[in-house]
Amino acid sequence: MLPKGVHKVVSRGREYFYFQSGRGTSQAGERVRLPSDPHSPEFWAAIRQAQGLPAISATNTVGGLIDAYLKSPAVTRLAESTQYQYRRHLEIARKAWGALSSAGVRPVHVQAVMDNLSATPAKANNFLGAMRAMSVWARARDHIPHSLTEGVKPFGMDGGHEPWGPEQIKCVHDKLTGVVRQGVMLMLYTGQRGSDVVRLGWTDINDESLLRVKRQQKTGVEAWCPIVPELAAEMQTWKRRPGPFLQENGKVLNRKRFWDLFDKARAGLPELQGFTPHGLRATAVIRLRRAGLTPLQIQDIVGMSVAMIERYCRFADRKESGKAALVSLERTRQERGL
Repeated sequence: MLPKGVHKVVSRGREYFYFQSGRGTSQAGERVRLPSDPHSPEFWAAIRQAQGLPAISATNTVGGLIDAYLKSPAVTRLAESTQYQYRRHLEIARKAWGALSSAGVRPVHVQAVMDNLSATPAKANNFLGAMRAMSVWARARDHIPHSLTEGVKPFGMDGGHEPWGPEQIKCVHDKLTGVVRQGVMLMLYTGQRGSDVVRLGWTDINDESLLRVKRQQKTGVEAWCPIVPELAAEMQTWKRRPGPFLQENGKVLNRKRFWDLFDKARAGLPELQGFTPHGLRATAVIRLRRAGLTPLQIQDIVGMSVAMIERYCRFADRKESGKAALVSLERTRQERGL
């Protein structure tokens, strides 16, 4: 049932809505066209405006709050790749509660979503991080009466994305082709994020031995990546052309498109199931550490904090220690047997 003063007109199979006070009387007011979807917040806001009533805040629904946050400087000043991640993670909230009152969402509801995503803890934590950032922004502007995430804790992780092992690296060399192979090789041997790899090109090579990342998208840090022999050999097979290395039919790839192409390639490779391109940052750090570089030197190359470098290296060192222990135990067993 439509509100008083609102009527519907059907023309050529399409519905049109109008507001007109006093319709059919001698005191009929101006006829005002309304949005086409009577279920949308914009439809009801237009009615209030036509009635001369103050508009309801656009942030009174979760969907409206998300839209306002994503359009705010708190998000728009971030790198496009980071904005995309916020949009992707907050889409979970939009699907869950989009049309509901933003004031009615409480930490218990966020916790319920976290519990439902427990099988994918990284995804759950990313969702919580986006919700937490939006909650802080909205609370400071009195868009919501309370925190949306207070008391909700992220899932414990073992140190970020899992580094790729020898089996995965062999798969890259043996089976990946085209632009996906180029991107993975760049990430493997430079340790850069996908958002930075897609911007690298021939003009970023310095003295034929270094790749310069002028400004990392996420941190703004400058990095100098040595072109190791394995990467140099790969690059000799690449076509020289203007713009970034990673192009598809002459079109420059963005991070999202590269991820889509990687997902498609990974689907047919059992060795890569469960591994993400971001894990190559850890792989690169471990490789540089085993080559004898210090955490500070690796920081200059990869653009990663020393704390994170040490965390990745501890993961690798524990594995190596475990392997060394097996060798030692076997040697002891043999000696005692003799």
